[in-house]
Amino acid sequence: MKRTIEGMAAAGEEMIQKAIDAQRRLRQAEADGASPEEIELFRAVADLRYRLVTDHQLITCGKAPHILY
Repeated sequence: MKRTIEGMAAAGEEMIQKAIDAQRRLRQAEADGASPEEIELFRAVADLRYRLVTDHQLITCGKAPHILY
């Protein structure tokens, strides 16, 4: 990834798409009646992906999050 605004924005867009996809998988698992364990796994993945997007946005704005994972 280039360390330019365009490079960081492109990386952010990919991360956002992955977060959206993870949320869709969670909703689909819920609709399909997946086991509670499987739903919790999808929820954890979706939450992590959204947290990564938020952290990425904070870092690119020069405001690093308080906790880095």
